[in-house]
Amino acid sequence: MTHYLIYDQIPDRMKKDSYFHFALADALIRQVNKHPEQTMLHFWPTDKKVILGMMDTKLPYLSDGISSLENEGYEVVVRPSGGLAVISDPGILNFSFIIAEPDNKKLSIDDGYEMMVAIVRQAFSAYGKEIKAYEITDSYCPGTFDLSINGKKFAGIAQRRFRRGIGVMIYLSVDGNQQERGQVIRNFYQTSLKGEETRWHYPDVNPDSMANLTELLDPKLTIQAVQDLLTQAVIKNTVTPLDRNVYDSELLTEYNLAYDKMIKRNEKILPKERENEKLP
Repeated sequence: MTHYLIYDQIPDRMKKDSYFHFALADALIRQVNKHPEQTMLHFWPTDKKVILGMMDTKLPYLSDGISSLENEGYEVVVRPSGGLAVISDPGILNFSFIIAEPDNKKLSIDDGYEMMVAIVRQAFSAYGKEIKAYEITDSYCPGTFDLSINGKKFAGIAQRRFRRGIGVMIYLSVDGNQQERGQVIRNFYQTSLKGEETRWHYPDVNPDSMANLTELLDPKLTIQAVQDLLTQAVIKNTVTPLDRNVYDSELLTEYNLAYDKMIKRNEKILPKERENEKLP
């Protein structure tokens, strides 16, 4: 029997910690490997942030690009999954679907992405709009499984795996100024490249390539409403156990290890003084 755990609240002392959700996601993926009967749903909107991928750390003038983001009021953090920069703010919902790989089936990378595509399509099926999965090349963080309606991208998907634990992560642009988000990332790459050719490809972002779900589906949609729709799409009418925000000692051990790795990863690229915010 599947046991669903939903993580959608932050311990009070961690509410301003920019590494919390990244460390928690890694901890949950490692945890589900030990408890394959569990399926975990992790929801997290954030304050105003630009989340860089590891490929962004190769930009020739990265420090100038980071300064430009900070001057615009964005906090910058480097994530462990995915390749390129995305924006997160109170109008963006980040969602991770975390499962153990079944004993009887090897799940490919594409299988993981297809699971998330199916969840999102089910969540918004009542709106009768076709959600397509293909690369929107002039969006920020373009990828094969970008999700779009009428050619406008509203979500991007990444994936992270440890042993048999699989975490499929998605950001969904729910509301807010998506045009401005696109312009911010466009300016970031222009400042970080200064016209130089590199061995890595960075998108020439068109701010018009993306849109919010409030524009594409329903102006009344909120972050909470989208979270509820995604949750219903996963658990449907199940009567199996469901718990929220269970931070037991086993999970906290994994979290603290993942948190240390986040600190080391970011200190190499974004050196700054910060308090150690491990959970006890």
